[in-house]
Amino acid sequence: MRAKPNPDTVPQVTNGRINGRFAPGFSGNPGGSPEAARKALNKDTILEMHRAFKLGGRKAIEKVMRNQPAVFLKLLVLLVPRDMKVEHSGGVKTMSDEEIEQAIEAIQTMLAAQAGEEAKVIEGTAEPAALPAPNGPSPEAALEATLEPTKRK
Repeated sequence: MRAKPNPDTVPQVTNGRINGRFAPGFSGNPGGSPEAARKALNKDTILEMHRAFKLGGRKAIEKVMRNQPAVFLKLLVLLVPRDMKVEHSGGVKTMSDEEIEQAIEAIQTMLAAQAGEEAKVIEGTAEPAALPAPNGPSPEAALEATLEPTKRK
């Protein structure tokens, strides 16, 4: 047989529970959801990192760049998104004849400008880059000897 609880007694609240049930005002998950906790931690971390960056971020970045270039490069790579979505939207097929002609003109103008920049000519004469070997032939004689066809017996 079970003993009946005395209705006159005041229920005991233990760990937010009354007789095994949650008391009003007490959550069943006092720590909150893991997602909310993670978001709060991320927010606090980003705020603190921002504060630290304002204090000495530029100097720290320059120091890492000078002293540990591999770490600096790794940080740069980690900042770049892994997946970049590139979409093609029709290209030339969706362009009108006028748009195609304008695009061709723009490309020709760019190519002409590039060709003009690359067409710089430097005039001069070639000089031997190394000293001749001691007691050896002069650079001119060595050059002539390599240019003459070899004679076979």
